[in-house]
Amino acid sequence: MSAPTIHAPRTVQVGGAAVAIQEYGGGEPLLIINGTSQSLGFWGETAAVLAASYRVLTYDLRGMGGSERGTGAMSVASLAADARGLMEALEIDRAHVLGYSLGSAVAQELALAAPDRVASLILNCTWARTDGFQRAMLTGLAHPWKTGDLEAALGALGVAFSPQLLDSPEFGGLIEQLLPLFPSTPEQIAACAEQWDADLAHDTLDRLGGITTPTLVIAGEQDLLTPPWHGRQVADTIPGARHELFTGPGSSHALNVERGEEWVPMVLGFLGEHALT
Repeated sequence: MSAPTIHAPRTVQVGGAAVAIQEYGGGEPLLIINGTSQSLGFWGETAAVLAASYRVLTYDLRGMGGSERGTGAMSVASLAADARGLMEALEIDRAHVLGYSLGSAVAQELALAAPDRVASLILNCTWARTDGFQRAMLTGLAHPWKTGDLEAALGALGVAFSPQLLDSPEFGGLIEQLLPLFPSTPEQIAACAEQWDADLAHDTLDRLGGITTPTLVIAGEQDLLTPPWHGRQVADTIPGARHELFTGPGSSHALNVERGEEWVPMVLGFLGEHALT
């Protein structure tokens, strides 16, 4: 099998702002929506694998990576409107949608606002409404972004990984790879602080029962940012949703990286069951 095509990065206009996108492969479209602090480069390796079967679209949320911040308040709902606008700009009528962390919240709002556009829904490390534990965790993680202390902000993000990876010899090399992908300019840091506020305000719990799209919810036993009981609640609330819980070493908020050899086949298997046609 030949390697999937990696298209040249480009920008498209969405809601008055230039949005940076990167596409891989061909076939049925798969839109990936980033988590807090992420730029599209986080998905490069995974997207290239998924692109053997799908047209994978990654993009930078407003104010992150190569995307402009634009104007107006930032919320999960506004980011979902951007995702819908991006699909319209690219003339994509329907797509599979994979959202990670903040991106999973955005994907929920997209599926609620435009169910005809979402062929299947994968919610990776997700939640429907913050509880006391999660509010404490997110507030603590947000603080250094709001004060501009980038070193502390990045150090605190270590809680997204498992204890096993944090103490392994491989962790240093992984972080060196990831560092260039995090916010670095004052404008990006400010946009990231807005993302944490959007995380804290996210609340779809009373509306999730209205999602009719085939849904896969993936959670991790060691996830401290979106603890596993949240994934269970989301899956229980969306009619017919499938719930998968990763347990043991590597079942962290970064489980798609730490347990990628299991995560990728799970995602591909689900997508294969829900073709657009």
